[in-house]
Amino acid sequence: MIRITALVLSMICWLITNANAQDVPEYQAKLVRTYKTFDARQAVAVGKDYFYALDSFKLTKHNKLDGKAVVQWDGEEYGKVIFHLDSGMLLNGKLYASHSNYGISPMTSSVEVWDANTLKHIESHSFGIYRGSFTWLDRYNGSWWGAFANYDKIQDGSIESYGKTVNTKLVKMDGNFNIMQSWILPNKLLDRMSPMSNSGGSWGPDGYLYLTAHDYGEIYVMKIPDAGSIMHHVATVNIENALEGQGIAWDRTENGRILWGIRKETREVYKMSVPKIDVVAKMPEGILRRDHFNQK
Repeated sequence: MIRITALVLSMICWLITNANAQDVPEYQAKLVRTYKTFDARQAVAVGKDYFYALDSFKLTKHNKLDGKAVVQWDGEEYGKVIFHLDSGMLLNGKLYASHSNYGISPMTSSVEVWDANTLKHIESHSFGIYRGSFTWLDRYNGSWWGAFANYDKIQDGSIESYGKTVNTKLVKMDGNFNIMQSWILPNKLLDRMSPMSNSGGSWGPDGYLYLTAHDYGEIYVMKIPDAGSIMHHVATVNIENALEGQGIAWDRTENGRILWGIRKETREVYKMSVPKIDVVAKMPEGILRRDHFNQK
């Protein structure tokens, strides 16, 4: 009897463990094309005919057809105009980029804007000392979205963590970049991202928010919760021998599910095909009872 009970308990534990492992489905993206660049150390932004490789202090416009560099904005040669570009996206002929002073305390952030055709710098919105390092931004359903990242990493010359990864926040903003709502990430993702944080983000055509960490070939598919302040992790998309975190961008000019990313070490830009996310981890929800009330 004792042996049977032990066996039953063992089977229950196995089922629970494997059920938890399957809570978040995994998908595999397909690499469509690789581009060699010299500035793709932080992110890539993409438009109809061109993509834009972002370095910390520079950005370069490339032709999609052959990858040839067309024009570069250099904010480094004569003294650093900016400190750390993080991600970018195109909207109405403008290239918007998230920017921070990563590595320096106190943290400051801004939105920097260029003419997408000429790469002339045309606008800037400063957050000043704020909620962390502004690592990505995107436009979705009439609002601006982004993340203020914080880090468990201890920067050179410091004895304290750079804000603590757990303090990373996703935000929804109005047209003037005023924050309207804010969310945090699930602990499992924060643990995975530590000691770094959320580096990239882009809203997909399916209404899911796709996020990256700093180092991994993983894309986390997220949904705004029906209640509370913790984003819901619905799926993970893996891409082998290509993407390694950093800034990503959905291509909204092509048919299909095309996502762009980079590998910092090689400065390569990747065009990827992402499968349809049709099986997702179920979001927790309340139960409406008319009898058999929970009286615990």
